[in-house]
Amino acid sequence: MDGGTALAKVLASGERSFKKEIEKLLLSDGDTFHGEGILAITKALLQSGISYVGGYPGAPMSHLIDVLADASEEILQPMGIHYEQSASEAGAASLLSASVTYPIRGAVTWKSVVGSNVASDALSNLGSSGVVGGSLIILGDDYGEGSSIMQERTYTFAMKSSIPLIDPRYNMTRMVELTEQAFELSEACSMPIFLNMRIRACHLTGKFRTKDNKVALYNANNPVPEQHYDLEKIVLPPATYRHEKAKFDERLPAARRFAQENSINEFSPAMEVDMASS
Repeated sequence: MDGGTALAKVLASGERSFKKEIEKLLLSDGDTFHGEGILAITKALLQSGISYVGGYPGAPMSHLIDVLADASEEILQPMGIHYEQSASEAGAASLLSASVTYPIRGAVTWKSVVGSNVASDALSNLGSSGVVGGSLIILGDDYGEGSSIMQERTYTFAMKSSIPLIDPRYNMTRMVELTEQAFELSEACSMPIFLNMRIRACHLTGKFRTKDNKVALYNANNPVPEQHYDLEKIVLPPATYRHEKAKFDERLPAARRFAQENSINEFSPAMEVDMASS
């Protein structure tokens, strides 16, 4: 029995039910979602055609993991989405290795910043080899909120491994759009993407217009037909030198182009006034 099934059975025993949340994850194209930000992000993952999802629980990301565990039989299994509640952040990050060679989308989550420290080895390897399928790392950040961890930022991990980071403003529709675009950005620049979700963003309530959940071409019910190995993806010299060159010659320029062409970065009039007066 895998971790997701085991947890689903425990939850089904009466300790807690996420029935209402699961109903929101099943909303179709044109419906209106009302709820918390973290559940909206979960819905965006299903709309993006992921093949696998996993993570290590910790506020404010626990809700994503718990709801999907309870949705195993109703949503994940029919869509062929592999679910894993990882033993650590390092294990969660290692899940993304499935997208290093194969064109499959996946997402993992944990609480940052200390969680990213545990996952640092895997993140460095992913940042070096790059990915083929869209890979999203959803981080529960707490800087400036004072809920549970020290005042540190995730940005340094993004800079260290040259991994693009998206830090959405507190708007439900925009957060969902950026989650979906993050997979496209990942595939455009062949790099995993950080989605920085602060506690306030996770727990805000709002609404957005939903889309149908998207079943991935390759999933647990329809596996990749042939195994493929790319020795160039192994993070060992001399391949690592070519990886590093590709980061700055190809991947990061591709990320910048995508961000510009798709208006990822936003500037509000208030921000422009503040910048002009500073």
